[in-house]
Amino acid sequence: QAPAATEDPLLRARVEKDEAFRNGSDSPIPEADRQRFGGLAYFAPNPALRFSVKLNRYPRPERIRLGTNTGEMRNALRYGYFEFEADGRKNRLQVYRTEDSTSSGKPYLFVPFRDATSGRESYGGGRYLDLEENTTGTYDLDFNGAYNPLCAYGKDYSCPLPPEENHLEIAIRAGEKTYGPAGER
Repeated sequence: QAPAATEDPLLRARVEKDEAFRNGSDSPIPEADRQRFGGLAYFAPNPALRFSVKLNRYPRPERIRLGTNTGEMRNALRYGYFEFEADGRKNRLQVYRTEDSTSSGKPYLFVPFRDATSGRESYGGGRYLDLEENTTGTYDLDFNGAYNPLCAYGKDYSCPLPPEENHLEIAIRAGEKTYGPAGER
């Protein structure tokens, strides 16, 4: 490992995720592909796709149902939205809280999205961002941490699909790219 890779938190997280996917007991990578798994493909880190944004919370979050790749429905709250400028235009992403929106007992916000790279350079079903909920209302919306849902790696997973309202017209060239087994990217 090059020292620079482990000093940068983003690169360190990528190395750790690759290791967990290669050797972890709960890896989503099919068993047959793990021996040859060379790591996930990522866009190069792009500081221009990291934003400090205010959560515009809805006074009365609406209960909605998010469809999944397997046709199931997941209950969620349409909690608020983020606005940011990228690629010369103002963009908006809806923010949700799902019934299982906790990590280490702390609530988190769920931001599923599709963009102009979906189905080409990134997973066709879209990608996710998770943000630990805070009391300040200001968040670090960092697309460099965008990740593929588990269904991108195997058919045994049911993953919420980004609703139409979270389909961006711009290309978000940050975060995870399309997964291809055995290095076929």
